[in-house]
Amino acid sequence: MSQQILAVLEYLEKEKGIPRAEMIRTISDAIVLAAQRGINAGQKLEVEINPRTGALKAFAVLDVVDSVGDTRKEIHISKARGLDPQAHIGGTIRQAIDPSFLGRIAAQAARQAITDGVRDFERTRVCSEFESHVGKIVSGIVRRKEVYEAKVPGGRPFVDYILEVGKVEGLLAQREMIPGEELRIGDSVRALLLSLGERPNDPALILSRSIPRFVTALLQLEISELSDGSVEIVRMVREAGYRTKVAVASKDPHIDPVGACVGSRGMRIKAIIKELSGEKLDIIRYREDLTKFLAEALWPAIPQNVEINEKEQRIRFAVTEDDLPQVIGKRGMNARLTSRLLNWRLDIDTLNDSQAKFDARLQQAAADLGVLAGVNAAVISQLIGIGITSAEALNGVTVGDLVDAGLTMEDAVVVTDTFKRLAKMNGVSES
Repeated sequence: MSQQILAVLEYLEKEKGIPRAEMIRTISDAIVLAAQRGINAGQKLEVEINPRTGALKAFAVLDVVDSVGDTRKEIHISKARGLDPQAHIGGTIRQAIDPSFLGRIAAQAARQAITDGVRDFERTRVCSEFESHVGKIVSGIVRRKEVYEAKVPGGRPFVDYILEVGKVEGLLAQREMIPGEELRIGDSVRALLLSLGERPNDPALILSRSIPRFVTALLQLEISELSDGSVEIVRMVREAGYRTKVAVASKDPHIDPVGACVGSRGMRIKAIIKELSGEKLDIIRYREDLTKFLAEALWPAIPQNVEINEKEQRIRFAVTEDDLPQVIGKRGMNARLTSRLLNWRLDIDTLNDSQAKFDARLQQAAADLGVLAGVNAAVISQLIGIGITSAEALNGVTVGDLVDAGLTMEDAVVVTDTFKRLAKMNGVSES
């Protein structure tokens, strides 16, 4: 058993970095505990393991008495002095016992202690080494892949990858990978350290390449202006494997936030896109003004006829037919990402559709104002132009209001008088 223990101690110290003294203490305590639960129940035991040879010694710790009542716990003073001339009543003495007397239970305990000790030590080491790296980028080598059967009949099996990060293992599950990417054994991979494994059988590190924070960490790693705080990421949305949109702003008016992120000839952004397996990456200048922010988010497409409905948190706008496919994107993903970036719902028309709807609204407004008998078409057009699209909208409007909006005094008087007569006929009180 001593040679086996020595071999294990040497391996753990060399390959796992576990101090020999710490592992000896763990094994010794486990053997004592197991023996006391087995055939040596009730005895006080001590176990020593030689760190150089692995030799195991066992001792029974006995109380020195002048009348022995329990030979498992006590030794007569005469016998005790035969082992140690300095022994005295009330003291204790260690009596060597054959380690084989500890039984198979002790051997099993030693094996289990080694397993548990390695796991506990590695988990403690991982916590101390990687706890400060959670939320940051780590690099690892793909060592193996674990293939699992599809969860639905006829579905594709899914693959998790185990990476070697330093001297510990990290799990990159398929759900945390960029859709469509494939890794090979031996590939060097960067990923975000999402968390540390919590349960005993969990991998030490839980990794991700699909969450938005991975892109944030990559950008901060590659772009010095982001890491030093002169440029900040205000908003980010991501559809992993398709596109990420990042809105950036600069605290320094002399720094162009978009140019700083893209780099000379796009070199900075190209390096990140390569790391993302070709995923598209849009760097957008953040604007406080919603209309300007929309224009930045859609560039090079140009939104026209923008209408903002704050009550419903919706923006309606039009783009040319040529720009429409780009604005909508594959399966509508670009439009959804833009909507999430702005945090507003989008209603998108082609320019022709938008113009037709605008004309229809003008015709409806003219029809609604047609009840103002005696008001000519030119004045009705003026009313529509200042936002009065129905007779009801004139309630409370004064002659002075209409003159200020551009109507002549004569036309303003005609409009207000006509509305008053109409209101009186319909029994509507004027405000």
